[in-house]
Amino acid sequence: MSDLHWDEVKSFFDPDLMGTLPDVIVPNASAEDWQTVFDLVKARGWQWEFRQADTTPPLPSAAEALARLEDGEVGELHVFPVPEMLVIFRLMSAEEIDFDVDLRELQGQAGVDKLCGFLAEIGRKLGKPVLMLPEGGSQAHANLGFDPTVDRVVLLADPRR
Repeated sequence: MSDLHWDEVKSFFDPDLMGTLPDVIVPNASAEDWQTVFDLVKARGWQWEFRQADTTPPLPSAAEALARLEDGEVGELHVFPVPEMLVIFRLMSAEEIDFDVDLRELQGQAGVDKLCGFLAEIGRKLGKPVLMLPEGGSQAHANLGFDPTVDRVVLLADPRR
C-alpha cells in the first residue's frame, strides 16, 4: 500500500507549481551519511554515473568528493533507482544531502509510489528525515517527506493550498 495517493498530492507533482526539479534534502547530514548513500547506490545495483569537473571518474569516497569542494569542484551523482526515474545528488556540502528529482517522470500513482519508495529507502538507511520542497524553496516549507519516527512518507503541507 502506498504512503500517499495521487489524488491527494497531485498538486505537489505539478511542475508548473513546484518547478520541474523540486529540491529534496536530508538535513543535518555528515560525510559519513554521504558515504552511506554511495554505499547504498552500489549495494542496490542502481545504475549510476559520477560527474566532477567535466569528467566521469569512478565513484570516489564521499570524503574525497567533498574535499574537492574546496577547489570549487561540485560532484554530481546521477542515479537511476528505477527505470525512468533520474535522481541527481549534488555534493555541495557535507552538512546536507541535496538531490533533485524530475516531476515530469513522476506523474500518476506510479510516480508517487516510485518517489515514496526512494525517499523511504534513503531515510531508513540514514535514520533521518528526507524532505521535498518546491524548487528553490526553504526547508521550512517542505511539502512532503520521509519521517523516520513513523517509518513512512507523510504530508508536511496542505496540497490544496
